[in-house]
Amino acid sequence: MVAAIREARVDVGRIIKTDDCVAEGADWLAARDARFAQALELTGPLPLRLRPDGFDQLLSAIVSQQVSVASAAAIWQRMQNARLVSPEAIVAASEEDLRGAGLSRQKMRYARALAEEGIDFEALRTAPNEEVFKTLTKVSGIGIWTAEIYAMFSLGRADVFAPGDLALQESARMLFDLDERPKERALRQMAEDWSPWRSVAARLLWAYYRVDKGREGVR
Repeated sequence: MVAAIREARVDVGRIIKTDDCVAEGADWLAARDARFAQALELTGPLPLRLRPDGFDQLLSAIVSQQVSVASAAAIWQRMQNARLVSPEAIVAASEEDLRGAGLSRQKMRYARALAEEGIDFEALRTAPNEEVFKTLTKVSGIGIWTAEIYAMFSLGRADVFAPGDLALQESARMLFDLDERPKERALRQMAEDWSPWRSVAARLLWAYYRVDKGREGVR
């Protein structure tokens, strides 16, 4: 299989661009561990899940914090309808505008912090992972989980994982028959064995979680 993967800067690593990239990673994982192979038989082909990069993607991630997938989607739709998805719109919006779209007071503060940070999103496309994480987590309301998800899905990084994600922890517990759900540090260590395809391992674990639990892990 010839995977359509763009080689970026050496410190960025491989970039997932197409379904073939995901399939290559899935094949590699299945060959490395029979449990991944068994999970793939249940999940079928894994989704690409790439998203655009930029301000609105991080704003959407803030909206999604601590609410259900359905609630996050509804709030985000209201914000799109109100055209509250750009830095300029967020800065200019009143508290009533943001509350009317469904943002809590805390999320209003986070949205404004993101809008005022002035992140160079184009520069992040070729920045090393650690630089991406450092830049994003400087913003109030954006933690390492959000930064890792952004790197995975908006920047297409093939070797990023999000070990703090509860669905990934629970899926790893089920798939690897662990006595308890692994904590963030333990799962990060486990995921080292899945490099250079940790982002595909995450896709596989989320898909396995969906099959077993009947619900999505991430929006």
